Amino acid sequence: MPNPTKEKYPQVNAITERERVAIVKEIFSTIPARYDFLNHLLSLRRDIAWRRFTASKMRFTQTNRFLDVACGTGDLSIAAALRHPFIQVTGIDFVAEMLQKGKNKITRDKLSDQITFLQADALKLPFPDNTFDVTGIAFGIRNIPDRVQALKEMQRVTVPGGQVTILEMTFIQNRLLKYSYFLYLNYLLPLLTKFFSTNTAAYYYLADSIMAFPTPVEFVRMMQDAGMVNIKKYPLTFGITYLYSGEKSHGIAAIK
Repeated sequence: MPNPTKEKYPQVNAITERERVAIVKEIFSTIPARYDFLNHLLSLRRDIAWRRFTASKMRFTQTNRFLDVACGTGDLSIAAALRHPFIQVTGIDFVAEMLQKGKNKITRDKLSDQITFLQADALKLPFPDNTFDVTGIAFGIRNIPDRVQALKEMQRVTVPGGQVTILEMTFIQNRLLKYSYFLYLNYLLPLLTKFFSTNTAAYYYLADSIMAFPTPVEFVRMMQDAGMVNIKKYPLTFGITYLYSGEKSHGIAAIK
C-alpha cells in the first residue's frame, strides 16, 4: 500500500490497474479537509465556472434525474441542483471521506431533499438501466483505469437519447502554452500545495495523471468505442479542461 508521507507516488503509466485504484483511494481519503479550497486556489476558481458551464448544458426531458459519478465532495451535484431545481440528484463515490464532506455541504446549503450521496463503484453502478436523464462525471474519469467500462456503465443507466457528460482536465494542446503548463503542473502546483496539504505527493500524482490523460481526439474515440453518439467537445480556459457530451442512441454520431 502506498505511503502518503512519501515524496511521490509511482507514475501513472508504470503501475497496474489494481495499484492505481489503491493509490487513488488513499489519496482521496487523505485530502478532503483542504480539497475544495485547493481546487479553487489552483484553478484560480475556474473549476467553479467549468462546473456551472457543465450544468448549463444538461437537458432533462424524461426522468428529471441526474447521476454524478465519482462525485467527490459533491460540487457538480450542487451545481446541477442549483441550475435545475426541479431535478433529483444522486452522487456516488468509492471514498467515504469525500462523501462525508459532500454530505456536510448539502446539509449546510439545505439541498438534502434534492441530493443523495451513496458509496459505490463507478464500474458497477447500482442502478437499473435507463434511470437518469443525464449521467456525468467531473475530474474523475482520469482516475479510473478502465475508462471505457466506466463510460459504458454511465451510458447503461442513462435513458435512450439522454446525455453522458464528462468534465476533465487534459494536457494543453496549444504549442505556445504547453511549456508554461508543464512547469506549472510539475513545479509550481506541488510547491503551492506544500503550504496547505499534508499529502503533497497527491499533487505530483495529479500532474502526472493530467499529462497521461488521452488527447481530446483520443477521448472522443473512447466515447465512440463505448457506444455514444452525437458527441460534442467544448474546450475551456485555453483547453486546460474539456467538457465532453455524448448521447445514448442508436443513431449515427456527428462529431462537432
